[in-house]
Amino acid sequence: MDIDSVIQPLQRFGVHLGLDRIINLLANLGNPHHQVSVIHVAGTNGKGSVCAYLSSVLTESGYRTGRYTSPHLVDWTERICLNEQPISSEELSQLFQQVQGLILPEDEPPTQFEVITAAAWLYFAEQQVDVAVVEVGLGGRLDATNVCLEPLVTIITSISREHWQQLGPTVADIAREKAGILKAGCPVVVGSLPPEAEKVVRSHALELKCPIFTPQPAREISRVWAEYETLQNSKLIKYPLPLAGQIQLTNSALALAALEILQQKGWQISEEAIINGIAKTKWPGRMQWTTWNNHKLLLDGAHNTAAAQVLRQYVDSLDAVNHKPVNWVMGMFSDKDHTDIFTALLRPGDRLYLVPIPVEPWPGRTSANLQELANLAYSLCPELSHRQIHPDLFTALEAATSTATTDDLIVLCGSLYLVGDFLLRSKEVNRKKFIH
Repeated sequence: MDIDSVIQPLQRFGVHLGLDRIINLLANLGNPHHQVSVIHVAGTNGKGSVCAYLSSVLTESGYRTGRYTSPHLVDWTERICLNEQPISSEELSQLFQQVQGLILPEDEPPTQFEVITAAAWLYFAEQQVDVAVVEVGLGGRLDATNVCLEPLVTIITSISREHWQQLGPTVADIAREKAGILKAGCPVVVGSLPPEAEKVVRSHALELKCPIFTPQPAREISRVWAEYETLQNSKLIKYPLPLAGQIQLTNSALALAALEILQQKGWQISEEAIINGIAKTKWPGRMQWTTWNNHKLLLDGAHNTAAAQVLRQYVDSLDAVNHKPVNWVMGMFSDKDHTDIFTALLRPGDRLYLVPIPVEPWPGRTSANLQELANLAYSLCPELSHRQIHPDLFTALEAATSTATTDDLIVLCGSLYLVGDFLLRSKEVNRKKFIH
């Protein structure tokens, strides 16, 4: 059975935070989450790459490792992995049917995300994983993943103002929701947070008697090598960083701190496994280089202000850019901070190609009005050398590549769904070329 035909009808329920439905559903399934050891990861940005580092190192260490992340870029199967390999379409379809078959008529219907999350717990229990690395979907306290009672370690990577419509208007409100994944006595690794967010997280951790670990970012040795100082004995570990951007010095350090905690609990994770595991880490769609029409193309979700700032910092660090104008191919959802994202990214002389996002992840979440975005971009950066609206992504890419020289930088960003659409459709184009 086609996965979309099973899962898409549930999309009508949209985002509906709360734990009652997922707890009921898991109870109907025999509470598979109680059979799984968990590392639980929340945060505004960085949680996906932290999960990727952890999963890769734990797999390299010989542990049977599950990983649950969202959203996917190209295929639903990306969300549920075992030892770095996505679940098969057949297995995922069977899981969805199994989960749906145990939704009782008298129960409130679960959301799409809750069904997928229940399927992940069921799969990890059936596969008898040693550990599952689980990424929070939205917020933390009321997120469907927040049913594990005694995680091995929790991680809060970063906190900034995103999804305030669901989580609350201030950074402190958002921090309170994300800190909801903390459990009594369980250690927590905390990244660099704004003062008002850090105060909330620390207060909640102290209340629950959670040991708090705040690692310093790793030190950059070269463009592809980093050095981490362990929390326990200040030992230095040097490792290659396969993921681009300065932010990965922070994200990799958070993962390594969590691995240190596991080592203290008796997990066998060697320095060699850490080095090799991090070196093998893959996390597509984030600072990812590819080519299109014989031009180098940089892909990055950059779907909120903090991520946009990180992207601009990376772009400015590239020797090839050297203050040259950047070609931005962008699409954003209507519920994003467009002003702050444009302010972070756009500079005089840059070119802007605006496109709609072809995917609506849940009802009521729509692509931003392109004319309004164009007007806003011009008001914020009137020195743009070009701004244009395009009906779809590939029309915009054609326009951008046709006017750019081979040395010009073209960046596709603004939404992971847009990046995913590019990866999916470019994969289809390449497959057709291969067939012919």
